[in-house]
Amino acid sequence: MRTFIIVVISIIAIAMNGCTSVSPAKEVDVCIYGGTAAGVIAAYSAKMMGKSAVLIEPGKYLGGLTTGGLGSTDIGNKYAVTGLSRDFYRRVGKHYGNFENWTFEPSVAGKVMHQYVNEAQLDVMYQKRIVSASKNGASIAYITLEDAQSPRTEPKIRIKAKQYIDCTYEGDLMARAGVSYTVGRENNSRYNETLNGVYLAEYRKQSGYHQFPDGVDPYKVPGDPNSGLLWGISANTLQSSGSGDDLVQAYNFRICLSNVPGNMISITRPDNYDPQRYELLARLFEAQPEEWDISQYFIWSRMPNNKTDINNRGAFSTDMIDASHNYPEAGYDEREKIFQEHVDYTKGLLYFYRTDPRVPKHLRDFVSEWGYAKDEYIDNDHWTPQLYVREARRMTGCYVMTEAHCTGREVVTDDIGMAAYGMDSHNCQRIVIHKDGKAMVKNEGNVEVGVARPYPVSYRALLPKETECNNLLVPVCLSASHIAFGSIRMEPVFMVLGQSAAIAACLAIDSNAGLHAVDVALLKEILKTNPLLDGSTPEILVDDTDAGQVENRGNWQLSKGDHYKTGYMFCDQAQKGTFFRFLPQINVTGKYRVYYYCPRAVDVPVKIAIDIRSASGMDEVTFDPREDAGNWKDLGVYKFTREQAASITLNGEKSTGPLFADAVLLVKE
Repeated sequence: MRTFIIVVISIIAIAMNGCTSVSPAKEVDVCIYGGTAAGVIAAYSAKMMGKSAVLIEPGKYLGGLTTGGLGSTDIGNKYAVTGLSRDFYRRVGKHYGNFENWTFEPSVAGKVMHQYVNEAQLDVMYQKRIVSASKNGASIAYITLEDAQSPRTEPKIRIKAKQYIDCTYEGDLMARAGVSYTVGRENNSRYNETLNGVYLAEYRKQSGYHQFPDGVDPYKVPGDPNSGLLWGISANTLQSSGSGDDLVQAYNFRICLSNVPGNMISITRPDNYDPQRYELLARLFEAQPEEWDISQYFIWSRMPNNKTDINNRGAFSTDMIDASHNYPEAGYDEREKIFQEHVDYTKGLLYFYRTDPRVPKHLRDFVSEWGYAKDEYIDNDHWTPQLYVREARRMTGCYVMTEAHCTGREVVTDDIGMAAYGMDSHNCQRIVIHKDGKAMVKNEGNVEVGVARPYPVSYRALLPKETECNNLLVPVCLSASHIAFGSIRMEPVFMVLGQSAAIAACLAIDSNAGLHAVDVALLKEILKTNPLLDGSTPEILVDDTDAGQVENRGNWQLSKGDHYKTGYMFCDQAQKGTFFRFLPQINVTGKYRVYYYCPRAVDVPVKIAIDIRSASGMDEVTFDPREDAGNWKDLGVYKFTREQAASITLNGEKSTGPLFADAVLLVKE
């Protein structure tokens, strides 16, 4: 594990190939560096809070992974997705004619991101990247940018702001501002954890679990160590379980393909193709059941309009293991080289599947039905511009989120967002181990451990130590241990934290008291009462756990599984008088659309009867919840007033089959 404190020297003029000019400083209230989804939401939030802002994107595109192929959203639990983050998925849903969508095409995500840009009239600077951060004491005075395409010929640009927010996946502004950070995995003893350091997962016969079965030979000539290791295997040796190191979990691309004949470009032999890179995959095919289908080798998620979001699965897949370790600290040129290596590997992998006779025929045939989507990434050769940088630098700031927070053993009170995904790390290395006197290849570093419920993320985890920097927030490369970051690092959460960071920056400007003295209670109140920052009426959510807002009769039991928030109430057989009632508090009179959340609770015929008491009296709605499993069921629009008691009641006597009650939602029309 590498820990760093960067000493930043103010740079007034940089002479590179004769260029010594620096443009006059651009001054704003809030500077957001990094046009990821978190960056877009942060910039939008700052503008909606009445502040001037600039959004700086080192590349050509906004949205990061959200627009770069990760269309199968890693949610964990939808309850954790709030504010403008939730609004993003609602806007995507509107595009498809739905209430909300958690799966989508890259171009649709890009369209929605630009809605935020246009609505707030955001000032976006593309292809500008940071050179240095100049400080007065613990405050960033200004940052200096260079042109990403012509760094040696174009004038440098200075941005001077009152507050800065680093929304990059790499933490480049944070590092240049002299903030402490770490790269790699902590020893388990560092934060009293169990899942952080070296971890060798077992092979599972039914799924592989991102691991090789025993016996796959690692040498170019099987059995001959002198022949050298196959491509993709490192010379590292397995260290003790739980020990720390400076290794970084594998990166990959989330791949968008199409199988529509008129919208697919054939997967052809890429530049720098070398079939020997995939010899280990060929040996894996021989070692695993021949009948295993494509889902054992890729997560081949289907997106709207016959497209994909393809992710890593199994021992040898889209993750380019051992290729990411240098990326966090690399310069721009080296990062571009690492990026291209991942492109070559991934396109070569698809071509190998499509053409190599060592690939089982049913897998070759399947991949041959797909091609690059002609209508995606049109100006980038139909390939995503965003490498999945799962983890790079992680700040060591005022407060560190750890495994204890993920498991609920520790709970913060200065929460400005929630996380809910499992503690997740992809493999960090591919090595040789010896078992029963035989050498074999194994992957190391994969961890997948779920969390019981959504948990709060601390505001202090976004703050550098005050002595290091007092006008910077870091909502993406926040303070977290390796394994805790693996739970927090999901795109919806980054958007939530980006919004919270922007509100905090604006409050600090208004109070002139600094980020470390921000009134977190006020920040939380804004998130609660004005979640979209546009003055609109907040939606009303009532969960089955909300004491004082629910009542029931009958044999209701708490159940887990696919649910909203922490669980749902289940009744396997209704008795006379059985009901479950939600009692929303109406503060603003008006028409509201009512939704009922349907967990994936039953797979037998069910009829749910819902009685809705509104200002117009009582209405009844019946439906089969299997049709909306895992989603909100639209029950229609009703008028509610502050003066009249409202209720949404599951009527057990009118329903048939197993019953469940999870949550209701009222959204003002």
